[in-house]
Amino acid sequence: MEEEQQWIREVLSGNKQAYANIINKYKNKLYATILRMTKNPQDAQDLVQDAFIKVYHQLGKYDEKGSFSSWIYRVAINHCMDEFRKKRYKMKQIEMSYEKVVNPDHPEVIFLKKEKQRQLERLIATLPEDERMIILLRFVNELSYNEISELAGVPLSQVRIKLHRAKNKMRETVKREGGYFDELSNGS
Repeated sequence: MEEEQQWIREVLSGNKQAYANIINKYKNKLYATILRMTKNPQDAQDLVQDAFIKVYHQLGKYDEKGSFSSWIYRVAINHCMDEFRKKRYKMKQIEMSYEKVVNPDHPEVIFLKKEKQRQLERLIATLPEDERMIILLRFVNELSYNEISELAGVPLSQVRIKLHRAKNKMRETVKREGGYFDELSNGS
């Protein structure tokens, strides 16, 4: 945290090179989050680049009251939501591309793991944007409820409610359609 504060001070005092440290620290996390929102690698890359430009220009507005990571996520996600609204962006469902896995497991086991991951991505993609964002921030980015509340700009109670509703919707989908997530359909 102190390291980030130092980088911010350096950037604000005119050292533009210090901003590379911030980019390097957050680019992969922001890309992963935005990719799950857009389902399109090229769009995600473009939005991450635009978000970092926006963060750079708004860096002076960071007031150090909350964590910098929550602030940078909020700026990036708000930018994406603005772009979605502007372009009436429709979330695209694309097949996840998987890296080649060098794994001694049986090919059938590998296939089943991939299918389970695909089904989870499809389940998440069916959620409304606000619930999808909260699910991703909680379970992919492993943010606390308080961080999500701060990031999304909603009360903590709303975060809990939206998370609960999102899980219930996913349970209902699994009950209707079946699949790998029997633990969801049993309310676990």
